[in-house]
Amino acid sequence: MADAAPPTDETDEAAGLRKIIHVDMDAFFASVEQRDHPELRGKPVAVGGSGGRGVVAAASYEARKFGVKSAMPSVTAKRLCPDLIFVRHRFDAYKEASRQIRAIFEHHTPHVEPLSLDEAFLDVTEDRLGIGSATRIAELIRQEIRAKTKLTASAGVSYNKFLAKLASDQNKPDGICVIRPGQGADFVAGLPIRRFHGVGPKAEEKMKRLGIETGADLAAKDIEFLRANFGSFADYLYRAARGIDLRPVRAHRRRKSIGGERTFSDDISSGAQLRETLDNIVDIVWERVENAERDGKRPRGRTVTLKMKFTDFQLMTRAKSVAHWVEDKREFARLGRELLEEALPLPMPIRLMGLTLSNLDHGEKDEPAPDSAQLSLL
Repeated sequence: MADAAPPTDETDEAAGLRKIIHVDMDAFFASVEQRDHPELRGKPVAVGGSGGRGVVAAASYEARKFGVKSAMPSVTAKRLCPDLIFVRHRFDAYKEASRQIRAIFEHHTPHVEPLSLDEAFLDVTEDRLGIGSATRIAELIRQEIRAKTKLTASAGVSYNKFLAKLASDQNKPDGICVIRPGQGADFVAGLPIRRFHGVGPKAEEKMKRLGIETGADLAAKDIEFLRANFGSFADYLYRAARGIDLRPVRAHRRRKSIGGERTFSDDISSGAQLRETLDNIVDIVWERVENAERDGKRPRGRTVTLKMKFTDFQLMTRAKSVAHWVEDKREFARLGRELLEEALPLPMPIRLMGLTLSNLDHGEKDEPAPDSAQLSLL
């Protein structure tokens, strides 16, 4: 059967000789706070609420040494690091730093695909300044970011997005890693399977039961085995194990939805903690909505979707569509809270929560959104 054929190979991709850079700011929110408040430098810092219902939005590297990480309940973070210093988020400061960083990217290439305020893909196959070397461009970008923002960034350089993103994480913080054509499969072979984007705890657990712990183990499995065990996820895994990724850098991709989610280090179930977490996610998503503004037009939508994953990995989603455009943060938060209240009480604790705004029109239409009924899925 035609659909049983393995997906493409590395030589087909490398023949294109793309030059891709992935830039990822180091502990971005926390680093901005340490930059603007010298008394915090060198100390463990967490951005987020310090109360019993608080959640860590970001952690400095000094805090990460103790196991503190984003989406962790603040009480857990404080237990791991008694000297942890909590600061409230300042999205205006983060957005301003992100604007400066984006200008640096666009000085070198028009082909910039931002993933969030603190990371982006750049295609520098043909760069504006005629430098030619992707490695040199990445080093210049890191130097310019440090000079203009007093922040550090890590960069990955390779011939596709998958490898560039893996590389940017390889020598963090304040590092660079280059994966050249022909080196992709070997680089991936030595990585633990949890480093693969999209492989969460459940998939990792299943893979280990099947004897797959590294990229090399995954590459040893044929496509039929992967499809039998992982369904539609199989083709991605087959390519990833060989360092293959044919996706282009999309500078002005039209988004169908904007969302965010948090996976918790400790499962949560109390209504108070769920509400606090939801408020944190609302802040993150709306920051992304504002960051997606182009030509003075901010994306607006009419469907809000709440996602929760239980401790048994079952997923519950609830969505609500409205007859008007959701154009401000307060309305987005209100709809998200309504969805959460409708879901309470939960049958069991959850390990993940997400919130999304969809049915976007990017502010291009003046007419009101059409009437739409509420949709609730379980």
